[in-house]
Amino acid sequence: MSQQSRRSFVKTTAAASTAFAFAPAIGRAGTSANAKMGACVVGANGRGGDHINGWLGDDRTEIRAIVDVDEDVGNKRCEAIEKKQGVRPKFYTDMRKAFEDDAIDVVSTATPNHWHALTGIWAMQHGKDAYVEKPVCHNVHEGTALIAAARKYKKMCQVGTQCRSSKACIEATEFVRNGGIGECNFARGLCYKRRKSIGALGDYAIPSNVNFDLWSGPAQYTAPKVTRQRFHYDWHWQRNYGNGDLGNQGPHQTDVARWGLGVNAHPNTIVTYGGRLGYQAERKDPNYVDAGDTGNTLVSIYDYGDKCIVFETRGLDVSNSADEELNTLFQSTKGNKIGVVFYGTDGYLVQKSYSHCIAYDKDMNVVKEFKGGGDHYGNFLGACESRNMADLNADVREGHLSAGVSHLGNISYYMGEDNHVTAAELKSALKGVKSIDDDGVTADRTIKHLEQNGVDLGKYPISLGPVLKFDPEKEVFTNNDDANRWLTREYRAPYVCPKAADV
Repeated sequence: MSQQSRRSFVKTTAAASTAFAFAPAIGRAGTSANAKMGACVVGANGRGGDHINGWLGDDRTEIRAIVDVDEDVGNKRCEAIEKKQGVRPKFYTDMRKAFEDDAIDVVSTATPNHWHALTGIWAMQHGKDAYVEKPVCHNVHEGTALIAAARKYKKMCQVGTQCRSSKACIEATEFVRNGGIGECNFARGLCYKRRKSIGALGDYAIPSNVNFDLWSGPAQYTAPKVTRQRFHYDWHWQRNYGNGDLGNQGPHQTDVARWGLGVNAHPNTIVTYGGRLGYQAERKDPNYVDAGDTGNTLVSIYDYGDKCIVFETRGLDVSNSADEELNTLFQSTKGNKIGVVFYGTDGYLVQKSYSHCIAYDKDMNVVKEFKGGGDHYGNFLGACESRNMADLNADVREGHLSAGVSHLGNISYYMGEDNHVTAAELKSALKGVKSIDDDGVTADRTIKHLEQNGVDLGKYPISLGPVLKFDPEKEVFTNNDDANRWLTREYRAPYVCPKAADV
């Protein structure tokens, strides 16, 4: 029986049996079998809206609390929810107060990345099951602690990597693992997604309706100013809070890549090259400094021994891509390309979207197509009912390994940010990197992409990070002690993410 068939069987039998009444499932005294699970959404802006719609769309849940440090955003969400479900949720600016409420059974978090892990840990420590958006952690240390909390408190912890519940991705990755494209040891993840400058680096006022102490949480406290113009969302491109598109889109695609390759550990070797490039040409100002400090053009290479994953981030214009092979595989010459390419001895498999994958033979003839989405929120609730961790499509450990790919790639970039190289020096250095990928081809097209976007590589050169050796079990770098400090951060009391042993 396949993994998906087994999950379907478990959920079908669970629904038909009174043995899975809600009281023992969610562990709250006095709850009848017909009662709804009380949901709390932490971080109601942006992605939080999708969480709200997910819980409103499932008869098993009632939204009983909204948490947001922006009172305007939070109260508007509460009003909208009341109109739809007939009951107004309580509003909190401090999640700790919400977690004390026994009416809350499940917590979902769509906060900025630096809050993800601690929100999940605190929720589970208060007896709640947790749905945590990707990346499930801001650094490797936090992911390990989150796993420890889920296991210690026996709580369901689902990661928001929605592809794990997609019918197309489930069937496509199984096709790859079962030899559908022959032997497959290499996958390439792509985030070719236009990201314009977030504005000039400067001093900007914090919105008066935001509790910035709570917003900052574990991160460095910079009040009374921030250095970006747009307060919401653009934190993604500042490493104090976000992880760039390598850590924003990356955990989706590297998760699919690991899944299809059957890789269930951290990589052994990591190297990244690229930079935050091109905004000078975009603004027609050679002295322009963008407020972001994460890479907008990066190539990260991950060696797993007998298998390899490469992730490419392109934030500059991608409207006229000259990558012939990728244009053919994605059936498109223009626009964003978000997905994964698996390279097999007998062909290729491409994840074009969350609900569409295509297998090709070596002559680029379509062999098979996979279509269909899924209900990731529903899968989480089903596991909350069954109390069986195996029912989760995206358990926290899977999320940790996929977020770890992004974190390790970023660490190599941060460590080599000031190591500027010419195009020739870059390609020469990469010849010594053990990899299944032809890095010369990848580097050539990355350089061409930058030049097409007006980047003067003589004035604004590419950065080359160090080749980092990593122990997947101990989760430490073995050849660079300085790199190990990036595996965690200096936390700001009382918002300290505990070590795994202390959760």
